[in-house]
Amino acid sequence: MSDHDVIVCGAGNAALSAALAARESGAKVLVLEKAHEDEKGGNSYFTAGGFRFSHSGLADVCEDVLTDLSDAERDQIVLPNHDRRHFYEQLMKVTHHQADEELAWILIDNSRPTMAWLRGHGIRFIPMFGRQSFVVDGKHHFYGGVNIEAVGGGQGLVEAELGRALKIGVEIRYQTGATRLLQNSDRRVRGVEVRGPDGYYEIEAPSVVLACGGFESNPEMRTRYLGSGWDLCRVRGTRHNMGDGIRMAIEIGAQPFGNWSGCHSVGWDISAPPFGDREVLDNFQKHSYPLGIIVNTNGERFVDEGEDYRNLTYVRFGREIMGQPQRTGIQIFDQKTVGMLRDEYRIRQVTKVEANTITELAEGLEISSLALEKTVREYNTACQGGDYNPAILDNVRTEGITPAKSNWALPIDEPPYVAYVTTTGITFTFGGLRVNSKTEVQDVTDRSIPGLYAAGELVGGLFYENYPGGSGLMAGAVFGKIAGTRAAAHSLERNDAV
Repeated sequence: MSDHDVIVCGAGNAALSAALAARESGAKVLVLEKAHEDEKGGNSYFTAGGFRFSHSGLADVCEDVLTDLSDAERDQIVLPNHDRRHFYEQLMKVTHHQADEELAWILIDNSRPTMAWLRGHGIRFIPMFGRQSFVVDGKHHFYGGVNIEAVGGGQGLVEAELGRALKIGVEIRYQTGATRLLQNSDRRVRGVEVRGPDGYYEIEAPSVVLACGGFESNPEMRTRYLGSGWDLCRVRGTRHNMGDGIRMAIEIGAQPFGNWSGCHSVGWDISAPPFGDREVLDNFQKHSYPLGIIVNTNGERFVDEGEDYRNLTYVRFGREIMGQPQRTGIQIFDQKTVGMLRDEYRIRQVTKVEANTITELAEGLEISSLALEKTVREYNTACQGGDYNPAILDNVRTEGITPAKSNWALPIDEPPYVAYVTTTGITFTFGGLRVNSKTEVQDVTDRSIPGLYAAGELVGGLFYENYPGGSGLMAGAVFGKIAGTRAAAHSLERNDAV
């Protein structure tokens, strides 16, 4: 018999959710983290810690998720319902109904209970006041569906999950990455080969959970699957997600599944480093573009900035920037909206130009002043006015220009003007492995590979072309919890049989 019942590959939110679930089910759990302890947490560490889940409003989430809110804070919050049907419609809308139905409903119907489960493990949550609400008539009106975050963001989430895992007896081994899955002749997984500080060795266990991310940090795989130029994008998070889990599983016959040419990407400050910064974290993102316009280095708009809530458009727009000259998108605002920009626009490490005229702004950006003046003039003329409200789809739109701006279309005419220069930052890839409802990894004949489970970014089939904000961490927790529970049950059954 092995010293471990369940091996979990990875140490982000999905992996730690699996480890917590397996341990509370009675399994002896080993977590393998390829990174040094100083770089722990995978991509989850670099997120804002936001979760999208089904609920019926503020009273519902205060029962066992937002348990720390005071009465005074509750009185200042307007939180729309986000029921299971709405969650489903949002997911299917952005993926053009390509998301796998079974996986979608597993995510949706387990989202609310999983949030309560996390809270039961000591993970604390708060409303996303600064990022997902606007003050209207003295109250914080939340919008877009992802309104709750872990205290401390992604960093706080990972630290809390790691602390809880250690407290209940999970073993974590750093600088130890799985390199190969071990199998018996009957196809059963029996453990992993790893590379540690002293070389290669094998660790045996009846169950293995793969939760070690996609291939977003691997420039060769990005170019092969996402297309030309994707080797040049910035990576928002960890440098360690090289597609190892996906590769290991495919090597033993696992079925590739999902949108292999798609990814989660964002508008990312053009001066950001090649990989995530553990101090700045996700603040290189620039997500207030619905309040202004976006132009390329030719001074031309190329997306409908007000097409929908930013939570439903930022992933696709991040990819659109990759197709622009010099992979650059410039966000422009005037004084009507600068005060409403998210906190990420106020960090010290920001690529920003400010000027009193559009001509001077263009000169500071080193783009054509004639082109930018023309774009802004035509946009301003097309703005139709109306009852502006950034917390709802207000239908304050343009007419007569392409692309249109469908909501929140205010003229850019109150100087000084401020521009922020972005490129594309990749978060995670959408292609991965096929799993069934038990998170068992499927082979190419649609049979489960005994003892092999998967969760997190390397599960394919949920996200296609686009992504509703907050669904990634939620999916990681939901499928991680299922994977850990099922892996523990499988291992304990095998041990009893032996």
